[in-house]
Amino acid sequence: MTIVAFLGTGIMGRPMAANLARAGLSVRAWNRTLAKAEPLAAEGVTVVETPGEAVKGADFLVTMLADGPAVAEVFRGLSLEPGTIWLQTSTVGVEWADRLAEASVAAGVPFVDCPVMGTKGPAEQGQLQVLAAGPDNVHDGAAEVFDAIGSKTRWLGTEPGTATRLKLVMNAWILALTNGTGESLALARVLGVDPQLFFDVMSGTGFDVPYARAKGPMMLSGEYPASFPASLAAKDARLVVEAAGHAIDVGGAAAALAHLESAVEAGHGEDDMAAVYEGIVKKGH
Repeated sequence: MTIVAFLGTGIMGRPMAANLARAGLSVRAWNRTLAKAEPLAAEGVTVVETPGEAVKGADFLVTMLADGPAVAEVFRGLSLEPGTIWLQTSTVGVEWADRLAEASVAAGVPFVDCPVMGTKGPAEQGQLQVLAAGPDNVHDGAAEVFDAIGSKTRWLGTEPGTATRLKLVMNAWILALTNGTGESLALARVLGVDPQLFFDVMSGTGFDVPYARAKGPMMLSGEYPASFPASLAAKDARLVVEAAGHAIDVGGAAAALAHLESAVEAGHGEDDMAAVYEGIVKKGH
């Protein structure tokens, strides 16, 4: 039976680990806060207390942690056996994708840069999209893991960091959509326009965006059940801005970052990224 060491069982990692177990893989899961991993025992996952216990004899190491430094810190303390393949699914940005690839070379393990597209719902349904870059000879083996957590895998070549770069491109778009929705709804309220008219007029047009319909009602209600936390969305926005550097003006991502940081400062860090709306309103005062 294929053994998977799964490190990081937060909003995304927990359902991903559960889906791997449902697919018949032997999964050992670890999380820094053990209580977040313990419910996985009911899903057939072996919950362990240390990353070292998880990786012993594992065919695959899957990391789904908050950011590059967190991934590097955990990986640094591991002793991986020959043959273990590292599937790095966290969104870490360009610099850290390169650093982690270098760490894998030093450790003598194959490395696949494979961030996933999707939030809590798709993760629970096994409908994530996997963006992957790594050695050709690991494709078939990795498919066993990717098919359990996602509906589609896009192999983007062998160069580590390629998938991370595309993930940042996609995140820039998602951030722009979320922030733009928040700005439009906030503007409606400031101008005394019924915000529901935003959705009514948009209906059936070329600019009708399902994502706005998913996030907009949260903004109007002020209730933000987390599919993807605002704190992590701010991290991703920061990675987009850093990646762009001085080459181009990613004003949309920069605006989203400013509003998300404001929302986090106001106590919405664990709320859904739709809480960007709170940052928009706060910035206006």
